[in-house]
Amino acid sequence: MRWVRRLRTWLGRLDRDIGRKIAGNEELEAAFAVARERVAKILTQKAGNTDKLYALHAPEVECIAKGKARTRYEFGVKTSIAVTNARTAGGQFIVGMQALPGNPYDGHTLTGQIEQVERLTGIAVERAYVDRGYKGHRHGGKAKVIIAHTRGITSPTIRRELRRRNAIEPIIGHTKSDGLLERNHLAGVTGDAINAILVAAGHNLRLLVAWLTALLRALLTTLLPAMQPELAIN
Repeated sequence: MRWVRRLRTWLGRLDRDIGRKIAGNEELEAAFAVARERVAKILTQKAGNTDKLYALHAPEVECIAKGKARTRYEFGVKTSIAVTNARTAGGQFIVGMQALPGNPYDGHTLTGQIEQVERLTGIAVERAYVDRGYKGHRHGGKAKVIIAHTRGITSPTIRRELRRRNAIEPIIGHTKSDGLLERNHLAGVTGDAINAILVAAGHNLRLLVAWLTALLRALLTTLLPAMQPELAIN
């Protein structure tokens, strides 16, 4: 906390110095208005405030509580991802992805995510498997929502598919490392939404390229021996 107070002191000195040098110049005051407004918010916000500013260049960044020992908090914008549940040879495709500004409760985003999947795929969602963060979702659609670690499930199909829900975790890791979801270079709330869609599209395209590469390799392995000329030597 000592270094935080020192950085805040330096920021206040810099802001006051800029204010003295641009005083009376309407053009410079207008140019620095947004930045100085954000600086003033940083200097006055307290630990208990709910509407904090975490980044000068990206005011939409929020503090997201993860509840994990290794990563207690993340700073950014919450993203919802929906993937296919069935095990496929080509990999798990992302069928729905959207940015959720405002750090909403997970359960309140379920209906919107299911609607996006149905709109993009044209297929009605029959069952949705979610983690325990979606308790109290109150989804009123036709899709049946099954929460992880729910006791008393007797259907073997649902129990088998519920075990497949954990397959979404490595996909999230791939979107962060390979798809650059962890670092968004597009500005604003609109940039967050565009970046989420592009990350999902890039993930699906990588799966398609890998599948087409395997198909081409199999075709070449099968056809090349048949194309070799047959030689008869006496």
